[in-house]
Amino acid sequence: MGELDYSSYGPAYRGFKVREDVFVPKPHEVFSGTDPFTKMAPVRGQMRDISFDENYPYLDRSFRFRLCHFICYLILWFVAFPVNRIKYGIRIEGRKNIRANRRLFRHGAMTVCNHVCRWDMVCVLQAIRFRESWIPMYSKPFRGDDGWKMKFVGGLPIPENRAGLRAFNAAFDEIHAKGGWIHVFPESCSWKYYAPIRPFKAGAFNIAYKYSIPVIPTVISFRRRTGIFKLFGKDEPLLTIHVGEPIIPDKSTPRKEETARIRDLAHRSMTEMAGILNNPWPSALD
Repeated sequence: MGELDYSSYGPAYRGFKVREDVFVPKPHEVFSGTDPFTKMAPVRGQMRDISFDENYPYLDRSFRFRLCHFICYLILWFVAFPVNRIKYGIRIEGRKNIRANRRLFRHGAMTVCNHVCRWDMVCVLQAIRFRESWIPMYSKPFRGDDGWKMKFVGGLPIPENRAGLRAFNAAFDEIHAKGGWIHVFPESCSWKYYAPIRPFKAGAFNIAYKYSIPVIPTVISFRRRTGIFKLFGKDEPLLTIHVGEPIIPDKSTPRKEETARIRDLAHRSMTEMAGILNNPWPSALD
């Protein structure tokens, strides 16, 4: 069987090649071939007036939040996880890389993943199994209808001014002090069912370096929808999430050099786990 040509999928698939066993969904949208950080997902609902400044409770300590956060995770574990298996046929490969390295995660860890569908964070949480995760996110969607879901699942909006950034960083300092897990989508925005791995922003890896926590690369790949799964969404692919070996930051190396090394290793690991032979994008845009 010869190599498939994905040039008809658009400029964002230029030169894209995968193993023969890898399924590449047809694009639902036209993706940019020059700007991998183009925001494709619209903010849903009417926008609310919320200021993400130094007064915003990035780490909400209220009883209401703690209760809703707990209920949200119960729903994830006992409703969303089973639904994910039924609707998207989720498969998890490489979980041994978490089980075998538990001692590395005593003081927390950071997961990274490609950002390719509304359920990708559910896939990550399902892969790390019964661990909560705190997630830096763009602030604009917090003003829309999905804002409460993003907040209660553990999302922290990235602030809009320097004073807010200090409060935001203090929240992550506290999360790390308690050994919490952090998740970042280094591609920064979601491209629905896009198979190539886009360039990564440096911020995720600066967090790992600052706290000296392992980075666990994860990547979602796709499978053709077959059999009984056709009853639950024939226009969407099935999902597989792959978990790679953790990458340990070297604090003896200067920050800029080390974060670039971690970023490049994570990008390469995710590309290989996804079965990509030739990726259209580099690990970063300089």
